[in-house]
Parts: sequence; C-alpha cells; structure tokens
Amino acid sequence: MTLVSLSHTLWLVPCYALAGTVLALLWSPRLIRQTGPRPAGYLNLLLTLIGLVHSVLAFIYLSRNQLENVSWQWLTTQDLSISLDLQFSALSAGALIVISALNFLAQIYAIGYLETDWGWARFYCLMGLFQAGLGFLVICNSLFFSYVLLEILTLGTYLLIGFWFNQSLVVTGARDAFLTKRIGDLILLMGVVALLPLTHTWNYDKLALWASNNHLDPKLLTLLSLALLSGPLAKCAQFPLHLWLDEAMEGPLPATILRNTLVVSSGAWVLLKLEPIFALSPTAINVMIFIGAATALGASAIAIAQIDLKRALSYSVSAYMGLIFIAVGTNHSDSAFILLLSYSVAMALLVMVIGGIVSNTVSQDLTQYGGLWSRRPISGLCYLVGAGALVGFPPLGGFWALSELLKDQSPLISLVILLVNGLTSFSVMREFSLIFGGAIKPITTRSSEVLWAMVLPMTSLAAIALHLPLILRSLDLLVPLNTSSALLLSLSTLLGASLAIYIYSNEQIAKPVTLIPQWLRDFFAYDFYSASIYRVTIVALIGGISNIVSWLDRYVVDGLVNLVGLVTLLGGEGLKYNNSGQGQSYLLSIFLSLVVFGLLICWPILNRLSMIFIS
Repeated sequence: MTLVSLSHTLWLVPCYALAGTVLALLWSPRLIRQTGPRPAGYLNLLLTLIGLVHSVLAFIYLSRNQLENVSWQWLTTQDLSISLDLQFSALSAGALIVISALNFLAQIYAIGYLETDWGWARFYCLMGLFQAGLGFLVICNSLFFSYVLLEILTLGTYLLIGFWFNQSLVVTGARDAFLTKRIGDLILLMGVVALLPLTHTWNYDKLALWASNNHLDPKLLTLLSLALLSGPLAKCAQFPLHLWLDEAMEGPLPATILRNTLVVSSGAWVLLKLEPIFALSPTAINVMIFIGAATALGASAIAIAQIDLKRALSYSVSAYMGLIFIAVGTNHSDSAFILLLSYSVAMALLVMVIGGIVSNTVSQDLTQYGGLWSRRPISGLCYLVGAGALVGFPPLGGFWALSELLKDQSPLISLVILLVNGLTSFSVMREFSLIFGGAIKPITTRSSEVLWAMVLPMTSLAAIALHLPLILRSLDLLVPLNTSSALLLSLSTLLGASLAIYIYSNEQIAKPVTLIPQWLRDFFAYDFYSASIYRVTIVALIGGISNIVSWLDRYVVDGLVNLVGLVTLLGGEGLKYNNSGQGQSYLLSIFLSLVVFGLLICWPILNRLSMIFIS
C-alpha cells in the first residue's frame, strides 16, 4: 500500500484495536481452554503494533499534504440528518501515534504486571476498547459522535477500574468514577442537543465557522458554553468533580498508564475542539480559567500532603489538566497540544516506575520506603527523567510546553503557572527522596528490579521523553523562547525541587515532616475535606429525598393499592354468603341495590326538598 492509500484509510487504525477487542473474547473462560489466556494479549500486541506502523506512515504523508475530510450519512429523517464526519490530518495522525505507542508499551508492561493473573482476555479486551475509543475520538469531526465515544470511554473506565471485582474498594472506586463522570456527561448531552437547533450542525469545522458569524443572545451562549464545559470538566478530573481519579487507582496499573495520560486527555481534546464556541462567552472563559487555576493550585498542594504513592500522582494529573483549561481559556491552543504530548509521555513514565516499585514491594505507603537507589538504579533514573519531563526542567519537553504557555499571559495567570510548576517539582522530588533516598527500610531490603517486560517499556519511554524536544524541533513545533519566562520557569523548578530534596533527604529533619501545623496538613491530606462536605450536603440531600420518596411509595402509593385490594377482598367475601341458590334472595339483593342506587342519584333533589320544607 502507498502512503496515499494509508492516509485515506487512517480510520482503520482504531479498527485494529477494535478487532483485538473482539478476538480477545475468544480466550474468555469456557471458550478456548487449551492455550490459556495469554494469546489474547499477544494478539492485541500485534494488532496495536500494526496500528502504530500505519499511523506513522500516514503521518509522514499528511504532514506534507492538506488534511482530508470524509463523511458518511448515518441517519436521515424528515427533519434530522446525522452524518459521521472524520478528519485525517497531521494532528490526528500524530495523536494516533501517541495513543498506539503508549498502548503498545502499556500492553507489554501488563505482561509482567499481570503475569500470574488469569484475567488476561478480559483485560486486553478492555485495553483494546480504550484504544479504539481514543483512536476514533481523535479522527472524529462530529460533536455528537465525540459524545458517544466519550460514553464508551466512561464505560471502559468503569470496567477496568472494577477489573478485580471481588474487592470492595475496587467496586466502590469503579462506581464512584462512573457516577461522577455521568454527572458531567448528562449536562454535556443537554448542551449537545441544544446546540443543533441553533447551528444546524455538529461538525467541528462548521461550528467554528458558525461561531465567527453568530448573533445570539449572550446569556444563551453562556448557558450553552457552560453545559458543553461540564463534560471535559468531569473527564479531566477538575474541581469539584475530581474525587473519582484517586479512587480509580484501585484498578490494574497498566490501565492506569492510559487512564492518567490519554483518557483524561480525551476531555481536553474535546475542550480544544470546542474552543471557538467557548470564546463567544467571556463568562464561560472566566469560569474555565478559574476552575483550571483552582484545580491546578489545589491539586498540586494536595499531592504534597499524600503518603499514598498512587494518590500523589493522581492529584498531579488533575493539576496538569487544570493547566490545559488555562491554556484553552487564554487562547493558547497550540501550547495546550504540546503540553498534552509532553505531559502524556512524562506521566506514563512516572506511573510505570511507581507501578514497578509497588508490584514487588507491595506497600503504597511512602513513609515505609527509602534507600531504593542502590537497589533499583534503573527505576531511579527513569523516575528522574519522567519528573524532569513533567515540570519545567530544561531542555526536556515540559520546559518547552510551559514556557510557551507563559507567553503573553497576565501577571496573575503567570504566577499561577509558576506556582503549579514549583509545587509539582516539590511533589515529584519529595516522592523521589522518600523512595530512593535515605537509609534502606525493612520493606525495601529485598526490593529489586522487576521483570524485563516491565523494565523494557519503562526504559523505552524514558528514551522517548529524553528525545521529545528533538522530535518537536523536527516537526517545527518549537518556537523561540522568551528569556524572562524561561528563567522564571527554571527558577521555580529549581526552587521546588531543591527544597524538597533538602527537607526529605536531610536526616536531621525528623520524619514524618512536621514543619507546618497539624490542622493545615490534615486540610490538604484530606483533600480540603471535599468528601466530607459532599456527604453532609449533596449525599445527605439526595439521601433525604430518597427516604421521602421511599416513604411515600410504601405508605401512600402502596397504601392506596392495598386499600383497593382490601375493599375488593371484603366485598367478595361478603357477596359469597349471598349465593344461596334461592331466587327470592337474589331478587331482594337486586331490589336493595336499585334502592341504594336510586337514592344516590336522587340525593341532590332530596337534599333540596328538605331545605325547602325546613325553611
């Protein structure tokens, strides 16, 4: 096949993953028993590799040529026409490369992580569903079908978090993640449906054209924009719909590699596509920036107070998604795409390192770790590369992305970005110091590097993170640096990282660190008491309403039904004694019934006559 035909058939890339999803079901229990479940994983790996090669070859062609639009009519009625619109561009092909590459590495990682697990078929089936949904999302040019794909990803998130469904925390985490996302999805659906009568299209390009020429009421545009904002808000784990992400860590860690990088980025992708509509409402833009800034600062501070390794990383995810909200709200879409790429590579690498450490050390408690640098130098080096690529450490990818984001920003927004970078630098180096620094602890005495299947993708991703600036430069995505922004960013990184190393590597400072008051530590450690606030407000309100409805259903609705049944039963019991077989008894019953019926009919007349006689 030529490069032209490969670019025209870019829609096949997510189909490869979808085929792997279907074929993996053959190795479910009671179907193919002789070989065990492992062929399901190897087959998905092969199909993912084919999709990756296809994406790379298509990207080579599309980077030198114009984008291509494809449309299929999906539904046509008298007053409604829905088409499936796809767009093949260098951007979508590049996104497919990132999706396929990270999924390929995560699947190799899963070979070692789930070595003794018999749920391979189900796991690789769901991983294929993830990849297929993400792949179709980046080539989809329709808001309606983007919403459908987001729903599929929500379902996949629920199933993968609940992979080990015999554990109570897993079930709770899967349920909370699903319900939290459903809140945002429901409001997003209202916005999607309301948008069609106004614009007569769901095509992103046509929506951007409509946005440049519309004259709608500003209040209507604000309500519409806020409804469309709710979906990405939940998907990106932004305040106040952020609690699901740390609970989602209960699922298998190879799935976390995708969820903490690509799945949360799916909401950001839709946010970027809808940026022309958000720009119509200054109120929506201000809300977007405020939510992004509040989440970025709040989640960065919360991450520092966590002693659970996975929870600390999950809050850093929310913080960086908050920066994406700021980027879109301040019209820095190009910076947002670069930041998404650098963030995805760096966070995936950090999750791999943490997963390898937890897998054979068992504990997730940071206070139990120490001295792993001498035991696991490969993991330590990979962690440093991932941490440097995440924050503004020159010359790695995060530095270029954040430097670009700092350009032409207001002093307040610039301060927020610098604070988030400094706090994140402090957080990741705090984790490094507690895990790899200090003296060896009892739990880390026998902790060694994990299987090659987990080390190989980790080191490969570290190499990609180190070479990412060169890749961006070859694609002409790097712009000249602003000297002042670069210096401020480097200074915030250095300050945050060096302060963390000094505090947590200094043996003279007692551990756990108690440099701030206990009440303030608890305030951040318990996520601003968000869960408790939800319990006494929203949960209590819904619970109270549910109890009232239950009482009405039991004692009013059921009571009326039971009363009718009781009257019918008593009437039937009374009538059966009147069945004597004697004709005079039946005639008497008929006569008495007619008398009663006549009195009921004539009652108004009799009542009026009685009033006349009395007067």
